[in-house]
This record gives sequence, structure tokens and C-alpha cells, in this order.
Amino acid sequence: MTVNQTHANKEQVIKQAIASIEWQDLRQLTRGQIAYNVILPYPFLLLSWWFASQSWYVLACCASYLFFASAFRQAHDGYHHSLGTGKRTTTALLLLLSVLLMTSLHSIRATHMEHHRNPLGDSDIEGSLAKLSWWQAMLGGVTYRLAIYRQGLALSSRRNQRIAWLEFGLMASVVLVALVLTVFTVAVPALTMLAQVLMYHILTMMLANASVGIIAVWGVHHDCDETIARTERNPVINLLTFNLLYHAEHHFFPAVPSNHLPELAKRLDEAAPHLTKAHVLPNTAVAMDFINHRWNKLKNKSQNNNDSECPIRKRFA
Repeated sequence: MTVNQTHANKEQVIKQAIASIEWQDLRQLTRGQIAYNVILPYPFLLLSWWFASQSWYVLACCASYLFFASAFRQAHDGYHHSLGTGKRTTTALLLLLSVLLMTSLHSIRATHMEHHRNPLGDSDIEGSLAKLSWWQAMLGGVTYRLAIYRQGLALSSRRNQRIAWLEFGLMASVVLVALVLTVFTVAVPALTMLAQVLMYHILTMMLANASVGIIAVWGVHHDCDETIARTERNPVINLLTFNLLYHAEHHFFPAVPSNHLPELAKRLDEAAPHLTKAHVLPNTAVAMDFINHRWNKLKNKSQNNNDSECPIRKRFA
């Protein structure tokens, strides 16, 4: 049986399990929720810039994480037209976020749609990290991002390609401006703070983009048997990730906005709990079992090595 056939069979089982779940009402957003979706990332962005201007880099990094995660959520909902905004506004937001996040969201959008059409299949470049070990997924961040860009351009329409190339051009312009400002700070001290903030932002966003795959792909898709994705129920983690880790729910109902994923999770837990039992973060019992297994494995290996090194024990074994 091919990988695609296996995924097709899983999808059929999942469709039967979730057919009775009401979800259409969860597509609706109030004006307040739409405003929240649009404004969400930008206070964190301004806060990170202010902290960076004061050289408070620990606080700046915390604010930058919150900006990156909330902007990632905004972009993700934008891919699926679930922000509550019109198409032109969504396109403008994705263009703006591409420059701020230092990544081409319109090329990523094309690969993300392919990820939903054929999750973890042969053509799913986005989900490819989930098939690797955790350390391979962590180290492969840069090459993974380049592969996403390459396939995203290949899958895109001409209009989407033009917007993606515009995003690449704007990002290059930002980097060029940062370099010029850095050089001219020697002659114009007033530019020092602006160059400092801009270079800080570029470096943190590049680091975030290189490492996002270990959480946003590997973390939510590795070792999934019954379902195609994992989910999370820790309220603090879900708060800090802006509901992005309700990933099984998102794959089952991609049209539901992130605002309503907690409610959708409750309905899934009641109707099909076997589809939401694989969590992103292990619970205490699973973590202890893993630690004990590793400890026993190391202990047995150490004992075996000691036995093999002792010539007397080898003779009487």
C-alpha cells in the first residue's frame, strides 16, 4: 500500500468520525474578533522594538517571540481566508507581514495549501520535516525554508508569483537599508538607535524562521498514527501559542478561525476523543516513561560494556 493510499484510508475514517460534529457556526466572527485578528501582532512588534532600542535584549526577545507567534497565526488564518477580512485586505496583510517576518508568505501559502491537499504525502514539502528525527528537523531549518520557497513559486499562479517576488524584493531592500544605516552610524550618531533596532529585528526574525519548523511542523505532525496531526490541551501553552497548537482540529476543519478552535476542540473531545489523544507536549506520565526507558537503556549498556572489558567475567560468563 502506498503512502497516498494509506493517507486516503485515514482520511475516510476521520471523515466518518467527525461527520456528526457541528462546526459551521464556528466560521462566524464578530467585528471585535475581526479587529483583534488584524491588530494582534503589532503591539508586540512595537514593544520588541522599544526594548531593543533600550538594549534590553532579553525582554526584546520575549516580545519578538510573541510578535512572531501572533503574526504566524494571522498569516495562517490569512491563508485560509478565516481572518474575517476581504481578499484585498488579506493580501495586503500577508504582504506587510512578509516584510516584517522576513519571509515570503505568498510562496509559503502555496505549499501550505498543498500540505492540506496531501498531508505528509510525497508532494508535501511543508510536512517533510515530520518524517525526520527531532534533531534533523532542527538542523534542517534553513534548507527547509529554501525548499518551501522553491516549491511555493512552482505551485503558484502568475499573480501569486508576482506578489512573492515583490516580497523577496522588499525583504532585500530592508536588509540593504539596515546595512547602509549600520555603516553610516559612524558618521551620523543619530542613526545608531535605528540601525540597532533594525539589525536586531532582522536577526531575530531570521533565527525564528530557521527554527519554526521544529515546532510548527515536526512538533505537530511527528509519529501520528490514527490522525494526521497532534493537538494540545495545556491552557498556558495554548495561550502563549495563540491557539496554533490546536492543529488536529485545524486539519479536520481548516475553515474554522483560530478564535474558535478551543470550542471546536471541546466538540471533538466529546464526539471523537480518539482523534485528539495525540498531544504536542507529552504529559507527566509519558515524560517519566521516556526518562526511565532512557535511563535503563544507558544502565544496561554500561553494565554490558563493563562485563565485556573484564577478562575474568568473560571467562565465567
